[in-house]
Amino acid sequence: MPNDKKISGDERRKRIADALKEETEPLKGGALAEKHGVSRQVIVQDISLLKAANHPIIATPQGYLYNRPQTDTEKETSIIACRHTKAEMAEELNILVDHGVLVKNVSVEHAAYGELSGQLMIKSRKDVERFQQLMDEQKASLLADLTDGVHLHMVEADDEQAIEEAKQALKTKGFLVEQ
Repeated sequence: MPNDKKISGDERRKRIADALKEETEPLKGGALAEKHGVSRQVIVQDISLLKAANHPIIATPQGYLYNRPQTDTEKETSIIACRHTKAEMAEELNILVDHGVLVKNVSVEHAAYGELSGQLMIKSRKDVERFQQLMDEQKASLLADLTDGVHLHMVEADDEQAIEEAKQALKTKGFLVEQ
């Protein structure tokens, strides 16, 4: 429900930043727009202005997240090189999340642009399902289509063993690219 009284853009952006800082789950742009009585495009612009003001906000397929610094309980991270078709994307992501691995992003090395990446923040089969649905609805191409299917994932898990087991499962399926 939109707020009844009009607030300034600066105040709206402050409230958006505060809301993102409080949440541990992504907030959808549409929900932020409805809450503040503005269009989704205004929220997109607000997020851009907040990022320009050094707020560490990331846009994921699930919504916006405030990128918090790691706590004392550091997670293990790794970069995994994979290759598969678009039809195999969900299978690859499900292998990772089934091993307790968070898929933070996907990136490719483009000849002209250098590194291109997209924030994913996929941690469950439900996230994979939503991402697959979004890709289908938007008829979107994979970043990996630019590099003949080869792409990198920054992943995170509670321990190195989870990542190694996920890599082994990807290798078994033929998705892992090895040196």
